[in-house]
Amino acid sequence: MTPGKRAMDLALALFLSVVLVLPMMLIAVMILMIDGRPVFYTSQRMKSPTVPFRLWKFRTMRPRVEDHTVSAGYKNQSITRTGRFLRRTRLDELPQLLNILRGDMSFVGPRPPLPRYVQLFPEIYGAVLQKRPGVTGLATLRFHRREEQLLAQCMTAEETDTTYRRRCIPAKARLDLIWAQNHSLCFDLKLILETVKKVFGLGRRS
Repeated sequence: MTPGKRAMDLALALFLSVVLVLPMMLIAVMILMIDGRPVFYTSQRMKSPTVPFRLWKFRTMRPRVEDHTVSAGYKNQSITRTGRFLRRTRLDELPQLLNILRGDMSFVGPRPPLPRYVQLFPEIYGAVLQKRPGVTGLATLRFHRREEQLLAQCMTAEETDTTYRRRCIPAKARLDLIWAQNHSLCFDLKLILETVKKVFGLGRRS
């Protein structure tokens, strides 16, 4: 990560931490009152091909749900009452400001993969994870909806794993590498702005 990119991450993360502290507290109280404990969900992800970290989110699923693969149709019944709203608006990802401040993630980059997929695809992730994982990115913006459509049809963990490995990982990796080859602070700012527009429903509908 370049010093300029890290400086932008820190400045924006500190600013948003102050601006969003009250909304984050309200979300935490809402989860606690409606769905109970725990408020947060953590998952081991990969910061580089060899270095794991703990990713933070607001909890959107019932506790003790097996989570050995990515979200898919067979997990829908486990999403909590508040979880659907938080996922739709991506507010569940606000705690990742902590990951950015710690240096585990950037605002823009490839989504941090589960360790098992890094082990299964060392060549792909050896290239993709040369850049710090991000909250949003080119692959997130261009492929997320298609990924949701593909995985929504998966009714078992095995089907989800097969679909994700064959149809999602290669497509996302191509986009992540295109971003890496054209990376600049201006490009990152463009993707951040596009993400904000998409969250608030201001972007183009596909």
